[in-house]
Amino acid sequence: MVQTATLPLMLKQLNLSSIAHHWQAMLDQAERNGWNAAQYLSALCEQELAERHSRRIARYSKESHLPVGKSLASFDFAEVPNLDRSPIEALAGSTDWTRQARNVLLFGASGVGKSHLAAAIGHGLTERSVRVRYFATTALVQQLQLARAQLRLEDALHKLDKYPVVILDDFGFVKNNEQETQVLFELIAHRYETGSLIITSPLCQASCRLHLVEL
Repeated sequence: MVQTATLPLMLKQLNLSSIAHHWQAMLDQAERNGWNAAQYLSALCEQELAERHSRRIARYSKESHLPVGKSLASFDFAEVPNLDRSPIEALAGSTDWTRQARNVLLFGASGVGKSHLAAAIGHGLTERSVRVRYFATTALVQQLQLARAQLRLEDALHKLDKYPVVILDDFGFVKNNEQETQVLFELIAHRYETGSLIITSPLCQASCRLHLVEL
């Protein structure tokens, strides 16, 4: 006869934490609703998958270091009337372009919301199970320069490979000296056709425009 006494232990060993937590309550529900065995098993699997998805999104959100609250919902598109919101929403709502290792450049005058939009795209991607890493460009440059001085620049670049999308905010604020330019060039070259970059920069004094370009 099949015994259920060891079921919690077996579920723990199989790393099915959600099923381990919900199987008894869901069994009661199945009996009340007249579910067959397949329906009961399907409901348990759906619960497990849903909770794993939620935990994964929470983990991706935490590791992304994206600014909190910078979503498309909180961005006032009326303040930038010449900006077409459709491409922004498409970037935040689709992962196809990240699989193609395409890159996004947001540039415009200070204060038009470049950083907000970059973060909003990042948040949208993490909600779709894409790992994103946000950096102030100057901070990343300092990290990469330190890694180079310690002869581990290649390792530092490879650590970024786990993120399909890296956001470099305020790219234009990097000092234009040879050392900083070189590590940025190596980062871009390293990710060419393998990972996406979202770059914000005050490259002009015009209103914000969005460009999707290959780097």
